[in-house]
Amino acid sequence: MTDRVVLAYSGGLDTSVAIGWIAEATGAEVVAVAVDVGQGGEDMNVVRKRALDCGAVEAYVADARDEFAAEYCMPALRANGMYLDRYPLVSAISRPVIVKHMVRAARQFGATTVAHGCTGKGNDQVRFEVATTSLAPDLKTIAPVRDLALTREKAIEYAERHDLPIATTKKNPFSIDQNVWGRAVETGFLEDIWNEPTKDVYSYTDDPTFPPVADEVVITFEQGVPVALDGVAVTPLQAIQEMNRRAGAQGVGRIDIVEDRLVGIKSREIYEAPGAVALIAAHQELENVTLEREQARFKRTVEQRWAELVYDGMWFSPLKKNLDTFVDETQKYVSGEIRMVLHGGRATVTGRRSEQSLYDFNLATYDEGDSFDQSHAKGFIEIYGLAAKQAAARDEKFGNGVDFGTGAF
Repeated sequence: MTDRVVLAYSGGLDTSVAIGWIAEATGAEVVAVAVDVGQGGEDMNVVRKRALDCGAVEAYVADARDEFAAEYCMPALRANGMYLDRYPLVSAISRPVIVKHMVRAARQFGATTVAHGCTGKGNDQVRFEVATTSLAPDLKTIAPVRDLALTREKAIEYAERHDLPIATTKKNPFSIDQNVWGRAVETGFLEDIWNEPTKDVYSYTDDPTFPPVADEVVITFEQGVPVALDGVAVTPLQAIQEMNRRAGAQGVGRIDIVEDRLVGIKSREIYEAPGAVALIAAHQELENVTLEREQARFKRTVEQRWAELVYDGMWFSPLKKNLDTFVDETQKYVSGEIRMVLHGGRATVTGRRSEQSLYDFNLATYDEGDSFDQSHAKGFIEIYGLAAKQAAARDEKFGNGVDFGTGAF
């Protein structure tokens, strides 16, 4: 029986050529897997036909938009997932759902190997391969660009020689990856980190310098998930799509960052994530109202580690699953409404309300009706500062107290 390889297929030049390239290099039949995570572009039926025309023996096509939004974007939202506190993990959260469908296809079509089009310098090779190992330890992985010396020049020559139904002449200066959660752009002149991004870099967002009239939106959350916009019920996918449209029109969610890749190099990336950035800002503010103080402080530590794990390709890891359990528990009371103004590149919260709120007006007010007993404060401060007071007294005793004569503290 001929061996089979499942290939993550985008419909572009490299993965189209990879179908025949893998077959010639390994003698295996290739099953192409195309997963729609809201990246837009060509119809999936067109992509499927191209895969077959390029030599795939089977073409597995999945509309995973709702699955991606509900099972990957929403956990990222509830975890306020931001790598380096700025990047909402656009590419990182899409790889696990793609791999899930690749493994499903491998089981369905009897493949022993999976393949992806990543290079040996990026994070995605790690994400694809670790996710595959985590779901199906028996499957092998190959990467044509990295392992089988498939360069772009060779890909163009191969496509022309075999008359493949794919454009080979037009080359975008950028490497672009996009889905419903956002868009990632790199390479080209952006590799010089002094160069400012030009207008053609952006697609999901309009120029925030000349914004339209401010847009006010009320986002309703239930247990950390947006369920309505301006009172109109939405699915997770619809919430992201609508916020992409509205926040994108105001230039919200442009990110220019030099980040630390897992493979050890620093890389300059441009991201556009209007919906993700606006929704995370709203969610964080609702948590400020509904989470208990120590719970909220610890959650910020968990969020950073969660984002690092996901960025590093550990979506299916034991620790990531453990952190998910904690995050899920914190969202029990994260329900309510956030009013937000979108304008000129900013998503600004202007109002918040929740039946589960821990904000008590009578405790917070300085006006009549104040129910906070200020007489308790003096004793609390004495006890709270006791350890520091004792340490300071010891420093004084042994000549290590603060020197007030130097002007330096």
